[in-house]
Amino acid sequence: MPAIRASKTVLTLFIVCALTAALEAHGVSGKDAVFLQGLMGRAIIPLMYLGAKHMVTGYDHLLFLVGVIFFLYRLKDVVLYVSLFTIGHSVTLLAGVLGGIRANPFLIDAIIGFSVVYKAFENMDGFNRFLGVQPNTRAAVLIFGLFHGFGLATKLQEFELSANGLVANIVSFNVGVEIGQGLALAGILIALTWWRARQGFLQHAFATNAVVMACGFLLVGFQLSGYFLS
Repeated sequence: MPAIRASKTVLTLFIVCALTAALEAHGVSGKDAVFLQGLMGRAIIPLMYLGAKHMVTGYDHLLFLVGVIFFLYRLKDVVLYVSLFTIGHSVTLLAGVLGGIRANPFLIDAIIGFSVVYKAFENMDGFNRFLGVQPNTRAAVLIFGLFHGFGLATKLQEFELSANGLVANIVSFNVGVEIGQGLALAGILIALTWWRARQGFLQHAFATNAVVMACGFLLVGFQLSGYFLS
């Protein structure tokens, strides 16, 4: 029975990832887009909400975080790695929007998808097993965090944001991203902690990361398709 439940969990993860990747990249749309387009001053609370919403619904960011904390059992290790990720994406989010640094959003999101592949491959001990090397995990999380933040910045760069209150609004958006990340991370940790206490966790860990890696490849392919077809 545990094996069946684990298999269902893995299958569900794959289906959800496949369906979401088949949709438009998680940008800002609908009422949120209209709100941003008409923003003419400070809107601290709405921007915090928008940042939190974007992170909680950001499947690529969440898949990467799942990979990062998958084998982290100590809270201080979780805090360390999540802090590195936070520093990385905060720097490039602020620099991208406030500093006007631009890049093709499809290519940035493709790299973000690759970060999911990278972390899942590392969790599968792929680097040691096939390449005989072990990259610096902390440096990798920080570097990929920079790209994740840039991905967030490209979503906001789609709009002509008013300079009136821009700094306060972007900082508020970033704070909201951290709130959303914290909420999502809490849910992921609860689920992982529950799973780790059950038989079969290590038995199905490899298969789960293989599925996460497949989702990462799916995201990379989807974004590269968008780049070449746009």
